[in-house]
Amino acid sequence: MPAFALARRLRAGETVYAAWCMMGSPIVAETIAREGFSAVVLDAQHGLWDTASIITGIGAVSHADATPVVRIPLNDLALVSRALDFGAEAIIAPMINDADDARRFAAAAKYPPSGERSWGPLRAMALQAPRTAPADYLREANEGTLTLAMIETATALGNVDKIAATPGIDGLFVGPYDLATALSAGKAQDTQAPPVEQAIDKICAAAKAAGKIPGIYCRDAEGAVEMTKRGFQFVVAGNDHTTLRAATVAQLKTLTG
Repeated sequence: MPAFALARRLRAGETVYAAWCMMGSPIVAETIAREGFSAVVLDAQHGLWDTASIITGIGAVSHADATPVVRIPLNDLALVSRALDFGAEAIIAPMINDADDARRFAAAAKYPPSGERSWGPLRAMALQAPRTAPADYLREANEGTLTLAMIETATALGNVDKIAATPGIDGLFVGPYDLATALSAGKAQDTQAPPVEQAIDKICAAAKAAGKIPGIYCRDAEGAVEMTKRGFQFVVAGNDHTTLRAATVAQLKTLTG
């Protein structure tokens, strides 16, 4: 996979389908990548990834010719630059509620003058061989590594235009289940409820109006196709845990009749 391929494709207006891995297994992430997904997200917020497995998982996904993406834990801005140094080419940050949150996220991810990221991408440069000249990585990294701010609360929805307009934020990423929970005052996770559907369209429109990338998590492939039709570019189609469970259920159904 050429360096910064995900950023180039999304900035060119292409649609990219991504896989989502929660199980903390580099082998699982690599296997999924080898089946043809262009990007694989390692979920360190709700998934089972620790620092060691993130390092190994990023390498495994890269060697499978896919782009590694990391969702960081809540407020763990220290992991932003570390994950990029490990070789991730996009970071998804949860619960970005206002422009101040967005600015802090961007500052951790971008080199000066756009941000405050410090230097040390030795593993990232190794994974992008033969890109060994520091000046090459430094020149391209701010454009080539992506910051995706999650919009998943009522507060974030009210500030979505300001978040999208924040310099250094490359895209908005919808967390539909937390958004549904928030908009129902904790009573439901109905991602197809009218207020949630309206919010999803509003977030997509805000990203496009600001010239940013609209992204979203979907429960399954059918939902991912539908969200592509509604204008989303970076679209996740389910996760490793639910996919494994569904495949196992199907096998057992065949075996037991």
